[in-house]
Amino acid sequence: MANFYFQTSQLTVGYDGKPLIRDITIGIARGEIVTLIGPNGAGKSTILKSITRQLKAIGGTVALDGQNLSGLSHKELATRMAVVLTQRMKPELMTCRDIVATGRYPYTGRLGLLTKRDEEKVSEAMETVHALELSHRDFNAVSDGQRQRILLARAICQEPEIIILDEPTSYLDIRHKLELLSILRSMAKEKGITVIMSLHEIDLAQKISDKIICVKGDTISSYGTPEEVFDEEKIRQLYNITEGFFDPCFGSIELPRPRGNPEILVLSACGSGIPVYRRLQKGNIPFCAGILYTNDLDYRLARLLASEIITERPFHEISDAAFDRAMEKVHTCRCVLDAGCEIGPCNRRIQEILDAAKNMGKLETA
Repeated sequence: MANFYFQTSQLTVGYDGKPLIRDITIGIARGEIVTLIGPNGAGKSTILKSITRQLKAIGGTVALDGQNLSGLSHKELATRMAVVLTQRMKPELMTCRDIVATGRYPYTGRLGLLTKRDEEKVSEAMETVHALELSHRDFNAVSDGQRQRILLARAICQEPEIIILDEPTSYLDIRHKLELLSILRSMAKEKGITVIMSLHEIDLAQKISDKIICVKGDTISSYGTPEEVFDEEKIRQLYNITEGFFDPCFGSIELPRPRGNPEILVLSACGSGIPVYRRLQKGNIPFCAGILYTNDLDYRLARLLASEIITERPFHEISDAAFDRAMEKVHTCRCVLDAGCEIGPCNRRIQEILDAAKNMGKLETA
């Protein structure tokens, strides 16, 4: 394997000497963001605990900048690696600032006294995660989301070279999810800090990660860039999805399409059909979408949600076959919805379809 900042070689992890996941061999460059995804119970937390030495590995090695982690002292490891795991801390009589300050202890003397510089680092870390107003609050009295920000501030306070996080967004609302991931991205790309974390929100994992590790079964099922990993079929197999879809284009999870013969023909283009498709899906109304060019934004979603879809090749005039099929749907569907289809030279036959639907009293505007 090439020279990576962080790497594992034939790592095997598990509990009580019993392997759960075998032969994990990955390499991560400095400043990369790497995210573990996979179903609950797949072993993502087990991997993270093993690479942070909180759980003894059954086999293989973990190396940080060429040094085997097993050869580093606890203090040396604490100055290079920060860890934010999911265990609930319940310290007694400690404020949020006290918790963040523990991140400086690897740098203090035997008495654990903070210098003025240490105090400045604590304040800077709390300001980074927008938690200064929590400084004097009892750590046990704040919300789960606020605790998560405090624990991230503690990790930042360590000034690590690498940070490991287990489901850091689990208790956060959407605003704070985005803030936290933005902070991690800045740490990685501006300061060169390597980030390894697990996420349940695969849409966010797709958007923030440089590399993705898919965890399922007793091996790593996939490891690569989001473009390589976020394939419809790979995600379906990873999570054993039998109902619904994951769309890598939109980064969205879609409920199953309504079953049955189409009741409505939706004519749209350039994204105008997307809100209509979702509205019909929520109403569990099967529909046909057309006539869509296969490079159209509407096509990407229609192929997942529509009971039927009528397509045409990009930049071609509408063929007789596509036109006849659409006209057939005008006759068999109870209504035709005009979702705002802009008509030009290539798709001018759409106007004929609209006129026919209007003459039959079936045309409605979405």
